[in-house]
Amino acid sequence: MAEQEVKDAVEQAPISEELKAELEALTTTQRAAVLLLLLGEQQAADIIKFLNPKEVQALGSAMVAVADLSQEAVNTVLDDFIDTFKKQTTLGFGADDYVENVLKLALGEDKAASVLRRILPSSASKGLEILSWMDARSIAEMIRAEHPQVVAIILSVLEYEVAADCLAFLPDEIRAEVVQRIAALETVQPSAMKELEAIMKKQFSTNSSAKSSSFGGVNAAAKIMNYTKVDLEGPILDAVNAADPDLATAIMDNMFSFENLVAVDNRAIQTLMRNVEPDMLMIALKGADEQVQEKFFGNMSTRAKAMFIDDMEAKGPMRITDVEDAQKATMRIARKLADAGELVLAGQGDDFV
Repeated sequence: MAEQEVKDAVEQAPISEELKAELEALTTTQRAAVLLLLLGEQQAADIIKFLNPKEVQALGSAMVAVADLSQEAVNTVLDDFIDTFKKQTTLGFGADDYVENVLKLALGEDKAASVLRRILPSSASKGLEILSWMDARSIAEMIRAEHPQVVAIILSVLEYEVAADCLAFLPDEIRAEVVQRIAALETVQPSAMKELEAIMKKQFSTNSSAKSSSFGGVNAAAKIMNYTKVDLEGPILDAVNAADPDLATAIMDNMFSFENLVAVDNRAIQTLMRNVEPDMLMIALKGADEQVQEKFFGNMSTRAKAMFIDDMEAKGPMRITDVEDAQKATMRIARKLADAGELVLAGQGDDFV
């Protein structure tokens, strides 16, 4: 429960210290879990249908965690929900469908579709939502026998980290071609989307005016390669380079590497240092050039820097693969922080500005 909500509850009626502590320890997800547990099974299931996989997992864990909550705490959570609900409006309910219908009436099917692709990007891949519920190995097993172009399109609609893991499970002989095709993608025609829907055993969108969907591109290929394991990255890029040197160069130019961190501002470096385990950072910096090392050392106090360097040197010689793995793990954290808006990465790709 939020601190202010706890204070309000205290003002409304005296509560014990035990109950107060119990309420303060509840996260918002656990509060939502309490409400679901109060519903019937069918009603709870109907609500869960609207959640994405990560939300379902978090909510399921929370439902287990609150199983032993006291009756007083349950009553307070329910009272707070009712009070909050009374203050809400229904203005946003069904907004996407409303906007879509209004734009079609005002602009016609063609122009409306163009606008909707920009303001409702998720609508372009509704037919592939089943992929978000599958793990990388399962996706790879399902698509490994498909044409590389089909595989490229499917990987393009996945989260980059999942796509990278999926790439690792694909046959060696098609990996480079798949990355090459991802980089060359610009639009996907309805006929191709229908083929994907058949593969996924999903119905194609009921919208008869389906237009080209934008997927892939050099940036998408670069992001997927950023998440690809070290031992796969080199061979794949080498093979792409052999087939199309210009495309390989474009992909590499858009990949944000550990060495690029030297161009990141101090605030971003400090945010990154707070989120990376010191031991991992020590290993990552072992193989970094002096400029990158000084970038991190410059954001430490004199005492902290001395202790950090001593601990790093005490590790002795490190295998290059261990250093590269630590650097890639650090960059994955950096990209997640950047996606969450907690830091800005300054790099060569358009996504890092």
